[in-house]
Amino acid sequence: QVQLVESGGGLVQAGGSLRLSCAASGSTFSINAMGWYRQAPGKQRELVAGFSSGDSTNYADSVKGRFTISRDNAKNTVYLQMNSLKPEDTAVYYCNARIYGVVRRDYWGQGTQVTVSS
Repeated sequence: QVQLVESGGGLVQAGGSLRLSCAASGSTFSINAMGWYRQAPGKQRELVAGFSSGDSTNYADSVKGRFTISRDNAKNTVYLQMNSLKPEDTAVYYCNARIYGVVRRDYWGQGTQVTVSS
């Protein structure tokens, strides 16, 4: 089992910045990939940024050049630095941890609200 706790959301004006944190606990040694997803009202949850094998990262086209995912392995924490925020970035942001095996398992944090005002 993996537990994820997010923090760092809030209200910010367009052009501003926020940093989200996701602290993992439990069977962290089993985690194969971690990332951030978001879900806006009436829309499907989408990948924002993630780590896959090794230090490989990937980003949604809409956030490339503005968002940066990073991690501190000693703290089992993943961060999402969000700069130049836009109103369309408004969503609930979720941290995800994935374990591959016979059956893929996904773990989710509780979500943190990010609201960008115009």
